[in-house]
Amino acid sequence: MQTNRYPRVLYELEQQFARLAPDIPDGPHKRALSVLHGITTEIWRTVQHDRMPTTDGGVPEIADLWQGAPPMEGAALTSGLPVGVEAPDFTLPDASGAPVRLRDLRGQPVVLVFYPLDWSPGCSQQLDLYQQELDEFGARSAHLLAVSPDSIYSHGAWAAVRGLTIPLLSDFHPKGEVARSYQVWREPDGFSDRALYVIDPAGRITYAHVSPYLHHIPDLDELLAAVDAARDTTSTTDTPAGG
Repeated sequence: MQTNRYPRVLYELEQQFARLAPDIPDGPHKRALSVLHGITTEIWRTVQHDRMPTTDGGVPEIADLWQGAPPMEGAALTSGLPVGVEAPDFTLPDASGAPVRLRDLRGQPVVLVFYPLDWSPGCSQQLDLYQQELDEFGARSAHLLAVSPDSIYSHGAWAAVRGLTIPLLSDFHPKGEVARSYQVWREPDGFSDRALYVIDPAGRITYAHVSPYLHHIPDLDELLAAVDAARDTTSTTDTPAGG
């Protein structure tokens, strides 16, 4: 339900905190601010959980269960592929089982979103945000693809309850193979880091970002600017042969 989605203002405040935190010297002040940030986040989760719509039997609606889910935290374990290399091709099934091949999308920018898992708090917030901003990606003629190691059945259920129309691709078997090819797979955890790639119409990576922490949602304005830059790419000198 839209009224219970992560508000854009909270998302923007989270981004401000994430940008400022590295500049704060280590010490009691930084620890105090981190504790305050944690308290604020937990208050928001508690308020949302208390307001969570329930069924007649008092069971929380499935679409809002992420608000009470355990947090997904931890520093990034990978650095990802560099800008300038050709994006590794892949074919993965979407939530309906239909194959999606990256190479078939040549000619327009592609935004490739690697996220850890369906149903988790950060992933719910991130995909909600992109769903709300689909017009911005559409205005740039960009294809948006989201990849996680969940099965097509998990993707289908998650998309249905959250109202997601973004293609959710299943990197389920061999598990994490595509995430590995983009060098964002967290082997100890069995899922990927939170990462973004923008691929230009010729199939090359023009923007790459791995979130420094699993719970950090990348900056939306920076991503849209990267899509603009990729769309304006005019050189076809290094365009690989079609296939």
